[in-house]
Amino acid sequence: MMILPLFFIFCLFSSSHAAVQDFCVGDLAAPQGPAGYSCKDPSKVTVNDFVFSGLGNPGNTSNLVKAALTPAFAAQFPGVNGLGISLVRLDMAPGGVVPFHTHPGGSEILIVVQGTIFAGFVSLANTVYSKTLNKGDVIVFPQGLLHFQVNAGGTLATAFASFSSQSPGLQIVDYALFANNLPTELVAATTFLDAAQIKKLKGVFGGTG
Repeated sequence: MMILPLFFIFCLFSSSHAAVQDFCVGDLAAPQGPAGYSCKDPSKVTVNDFVFSGLGNPGNTSNLVKAALTPAFAAQFPGVNGLGISLVRLDMAPGGVVPFHTHPGGSEILIVVQGTIFAGFVSLANTVYSKTLNKGDVIVFPQGLLHFQVNAGGTLATAFASFSSQSPGLQIVDYALFANNLPTELVAATTFLDAAQIKKLKGVFGGTG
């Protein structure tokens, strides 16, 4: 039996995921599939598809959590489609918080550019890794793990985060529990929270049931 040379086997497998085109600018008019958006016709691609100007201005923090996320995901920035990268701007007013949440589709690395942010994540072993971050500090949140950010100072805090996905997804625990029509009895049975408190939180987050 002929044995393939080791280098040939290596080349065969290492090239199986190589890109076959320069880019795949997302066609936002087409449906989005598991791998992202379909590619825009290359003849219609312009430099503007690779430039996003939406992160230069602060987001509106006049909301329940006193925080604003401005994403540059594939849906807003078609040029990152298929590249496995994206960005978001985070603005937090004094007292602002991004509650426990997860990004199922990618890991996150966050850098503070203004103010002070207390941030952390919880491992699958329920170990908490948290720290107060100042200007220039960076923290990483592994893919899928619950994490949070809190404005730890008395002034506006701003940070930028990069993701290892063009569409990392976002699920906030509070909204998942209290902003839908799950029956209060079910939420109480699965969280051990008091029914009266659950109904109060449903009122705050706009849920029913």
